[in-house]
Amino acid sequence: MRPKSLEKEEAIRSIALQIIAEEGLENLTMQKLAKAANISPRTIYIKYDNKEDLLVKLFVEEVLGPYEQAILENFNADMDFAEGIKKLWLNGFGYLKNNRHAFALMKYGKSSPLLHKAYHEKNIKQGDFFAPVMRFLERHAAVGTIRNFHHDIHRALLFSPLFDLVNEYFDYQERPEQIITEETILACCQIVTRGMLNN
Repeated sequence: MRPKSLEKEEAIRSIALQIIAEEGLENLTMQKLAKAANISPRTIYIKYDNKEDLLVKLFVEEVLGPYEQAILENFNADMDFAEGIKKLWLNGFGYLKNNRHAFALMKYGKSSPLLHKAYHEKNIKQGDFFAPVMRFLERHAAVGTIRNFHHDIHRALLFSPLFDLVNEYFDYQERPEQIITEETILACCQIVTRGMLNN
């Protein structure tokens, strides 16, 4: 049997992710989390300093690893540029549309110090995650397929549009017709890919 403290921690994380997925990151509070988990707020504060500390740990331990695994499925650094980007986009879209809590945390991380803090606390260095993607982009930059920008610029050019499209996907879930389909993702991916080519 697992210790009760471990079970409580798993419940706290699971319920926090559920609140994020159903109500949005902005509606997650320690008080709401404690009530939903049927524990006292003090129990949460024993394990987490504050909401940001909880989000950092959720991001690194519950989101980053699964997202990396999903996005790298059937991808390798030796792929043709267009083929590789298509695979990354389809993998990313497939994972994020089915993991709204992960998307919310990543979106929050882009506009706050969350990612930097998470990487610093866990001693994560550039390239520890998504290394095959970095090698893929570096290889295509080295042979002149794409412009030789800094890796952060490559990442912004490639994945910011995808994140915006996923955001629209969730917005349109509440509307009569969903405009963000796999076909739309592929069409947009082609436009982004062509825009990055060095010709």
